[in-house]
Amino acid sequence: MMRKLANIVLLLVAVSLCYGLQVSKPHYGDLVGPIPARGSLGDMAVGRSFEVRAEKVEFARKLKVDKFGDSKVLTTGGIWAVVTVEFAAPAQSTTVAVASWRGSTGLTYDQTERLSFADGLLPVAIDPGLPRKARLIFELRPDEVSDATLLVSEKLMSALDSRAEISLGPVAIGPDGLPPGTVDTLDMTQPI
Repeated sequence: MMRKLANIVLLLVAVSLCYGLQVSKPHYGDLVGPIPARGSLGDMAVGRSFEVRAEKVEFARKLKVDKFGDSKVLTTGGIWAVVTVEFAAPAQSTTVAVASWRGSTGLTYDQTERLSFADGLLPVAIDPGLPRKARLIFELRPDEVSDATLLVSEKLMSALDSRAEISLGPVAIGPDGLPPGTVDTLDMTQPI
């Protein structure tokens, strides 16, 4: 009887130890995931092969674009967020190709593909000593603009490579459910 009880106790201790090891170890995604290079709006986030500064964020209900000589107005079910950024390459030429917007709830929005024909969007090739500006354009729900983080990397799967994580700070929501300063139509034909 005592031997059975000792075996049961030993089994419970082993199961508890295995469970503790399972929940306390880092997940695989954390081990080989991107290495964050943190910054905030207006500051330079320095990664391994590129630097990025988010200069300003603008919000709009519609975007006016020029597509092959025709003026079009693009609408969305939420709002447009347009982030003007400046890229630099510290040591060697590179291309920055991926940007995402992580909202306050943790939802991640990739850069819209509806403007793939426009100039000044990703991917952007950058060379040392030649900073370059670009626009990152996202379609968001209005409740995802406050305390958001801009995620910028060279490629989609940036395992064990740097990824810029730029905190965009708190944004108040007005009585109409939109951030203050939201314009009705933002003209994307203007130079950056």
